[in-house]
Amino acid sequence: MVILAILASGLAIPLAAQVELRRQEATRRQLDEAKEALLGFAAAHGRLPCPASDASRGLESFAAGGDGANGLCSGFYDGYLPAAALGLAPLDGEGFLRDAWGTTGNRVRYAVSGVAVNGVVNALTRANGMQAATLAGLGAASHFLFICASGAGVSAAGCGPATNQLTRKAAFVLLSLGADAAATPPAGGDAARNLDGDAVFVHREATNAPQNPFDDILLWVPVHLVASRLIAAGRLP
Repeated sequence: MVILAILASGLAIPLAAQVELRRQEATRRQLDEAKEALLGFAAAHGRLPCPASDASRGLESFAAGGDGANGLCSGFYDGYLPAAALGLAPLDGEGFLRDAWGTTGNRVRYAVSGVAVNGVVNALTRANGMQAATLAGLGAASHFLFICASGAGVSAAGCGPATNQLTRKAAFVLLSLGADAAATPPAGGDAARNLDGDAVFVHREATNAPQNPFDDILLWVPVHLVASRLIAAGRLP
C-alpha cells in the first residue's frame, strides 16, 4: 500500500500538468473563435463592439448617450467579451463566455482601442468610423493598444523602453486570467498590468515566481487585420 501511495503521488503531478495544458489549449481555441466572431461583427457592422460590463449580461455596454452610431463605450479597456451580442456559445447564466477553467472569475475579457483617428472620435467602435478615418489615417495613427513583453518600465502612456514593446497597433485584445483568476495579482506585477484599466497590456511566458506570478493568456489583433477584413467585406476604403 505504501508503494502504491508513493506511485500514485508521483503520477498526480504529471496528470495535473496534463489537465492544465488541456485547459490552456482549449482556452486558446476559445480566444481564436472569439477573435473570428469580433472580426465578423466588424465586417457586418463597420465597427468593433464595445466591451460588456458586469451588468450588461454579455451585451455591449455604452456610456450615457453612447450607442453604436457614436461608439462611446462605458469602458474601453477593462470589460468583458460581449459574447451574447456576438452569438457565441456556450455562455454562463449572465451571458458571458468563460474560459476552460470555468469559474466566474474566468470570464473572457476584452479591450478595444478608443483612440481618435484622423479626427474621428472612437474610430474603431463607431459605425463606419474606420471608413471615415480612412485607410491612410488608420495606418498613420501613432498608436492603438500597446502590448508589452513585461511590466517593467510600463506606464499608461506605453511600454517604456522600445525593446519592451511588442506592438502599439493592436485594435483589440482578448484576455483569459488563467488558473489563478480568483487571486488578486501582486500590485505592480505583470498580471496587474492587464487589469488596471488602461490601454497597455503584458504578454509573456507563464511563471510561478512568488513576487510576479503570471499565467494570463493574451490574444491581440492588429488594426491592419481588422482593416483587411473590412476591405474584403466592402466596408473599406
